[in-house]
Amino acid sequence: MRFMMIVKANKDSEAGKMPSEELLAAMAKYNDELVKAGVLVDLAGLQSSAKGFRVRFSGNKTSVIDGPFAETRELIAGFWIINVKSRQEAVDWARKVPAPHGSNEESEIEIRQFFELEDFAPSEAIDHHKEVGKKLAAGKQ
Repeated sequence: MRFMMIVKANKDSEAGKMPSEELLAAMAKYNDELVKAGVLVDLAGLQSSAKGFRVRFSGNKTSVIDGPFAETRELIAGFWIINVKSRQEAVDWARKVPAPHGSNEESEIEIRQFFELEDFAPSEAIDHHKEVGKKLAAGKQ
């Protein structure tokens, strides 16, 4: 089961303030634990929404809205993707994350489970997605 652990942004991450050396060291140790356990798929920190944009779809039209975006609590500062055996294992890993914005700041991590192709009924479109997945996997080797 794949899960994304999403670190919610705060005013400092949106201002482009870099994490302290202490927090970076704690995150490195945590990331090493994920690697040693064989559950880490990917991870990244994200730059502030000031450097981002959104593409809005309305009917057949699209528009681009440049950041920054106002609702800091709804923005993402970083993420981990983990592959674990159960929801409880994902919860256990999330509880071990060092406080993303430091121990003196309130932080939140949202955990979301991925859809897997096996969750969908068989169809021609799903077969196509499986083929794309095979091509992606072959490219990583």
